[in-house]
Parts: sequence; C-alpha cells; structure tokens
Amino acid sequence: MDKQQLRQQIRTQLSALTAQQRIDMSHKACKNLVDTEEFRAANTIMAFLSMPNEIETAPFILYAWQHNKTIAVPKISWQQRHMIAVVINSLETGIATDAGGLRNPVTGIPVPIEDIDLIITPGLAFDKKGNRLGRGGSYYDRFFANDKLRAVKCAFAFSDQIVDDVPVTEKDKPIDMIATEKGVIHFNKK
Repeated sequence: MDKQQLRQQIRTQLSALTAQQRIDMSHKACKNLVDTEEFRAANTIMAFLSMPNEIETAPFILYAWQHNKTIAVPKISWQQRHMIAVVINSLETGIATDAGGLRNPVTGIPVPIEDIDLIITPGLAFDKKGNRLGRGGSYYDRFFANDKLRAVKCAFAFSDQIVDDVPVTEKDKPIDMIATEKGVIHFNKK
C-alpha cells in the first residue's frame, strides 16, 4: 500500500469514530502519556493542536500546565513551508482555525529548538519500527531533521493508527515512542 492509500484508509477509520469514542480514548491515551518518564522529565513540551477527527490533545495540554510544564505548539508558515515552536498560555485565545480545521497560533514567543524536551507529534499512521506517516506536507520531518533538536519524539494517536508497515523515504524521520489509549511503545530508546 502506498502513502496516499494508507492516508485515505486511516482518514476513513478516524472519521468513523464517534465523538464519545474519541473523547474516551483521548483521555486514556493522555493518562498513559503523562505516566511516562519522558513526560515527568520534560520542562518544555511541544504539542500539537488537534484537528477534527484527531486524538484530542487538550486534556494533555491542560494537565501539563497544571504540572508547571511550558507548552509550545507549531506555528506554521505556509509561504516558507516550515514551522517553529511558540509558547501558548491558552487554548481559547490567539489561535486561528483554517478551512481544513488546522489551528495555528497567531502570536507566541518562539522556543529555541534545543530547549524542547519532548515533542508530541501527530500523524496518520505509525508502525512498530517507529516510522510515521504524516499528512504529506513534511513539516514535522523537516523540523525533526534540525541538528539542534534533542527532544524525545512521541506520537500521540489512537491504537488503530498503528499499522504493520508505513512506507518511508530517506526524508522521513522516525519517532522514539507512541502513546495510545492502549499503552506506550518505545522504539528508539535514547
């Protein structure tokens, strides 16, 4: 199966989930993620703002704030085709939503990439070797390729998004771990 076919298969699966299933599984995945040593050790965490049909990151972000973690999120520059991490202090204000449902901070203080301890990354599919299939823009792959990045890369997804094999190219960057509603899997223990 090629990348486009796999993306379509996973999008179809995700859209079949009910709102309540998504909420329940998101809360279980959040509990599994915050129980990790990687979360406990992190001071600055880069998380993503969930799109429609994705696992919900709001419970995780709120929990992290309650435990004095600095939360940054991706700020996408469409013209330059890259993203930077910026600190946010609210899930309600200072965030614009585009037609596709992507939430992008309007403002925010940039975080040096070397200061990020843990990156909570989205994706459509993951395999048990740590390969990640994104939405096709390569924003995270380019971000992960930065030589200054030392953060643990953790996917946050539903267990049904784990597949036998994700097709990859030399530009695709693997993740270190994945947290789902069923547990946490470590791939490339640092």
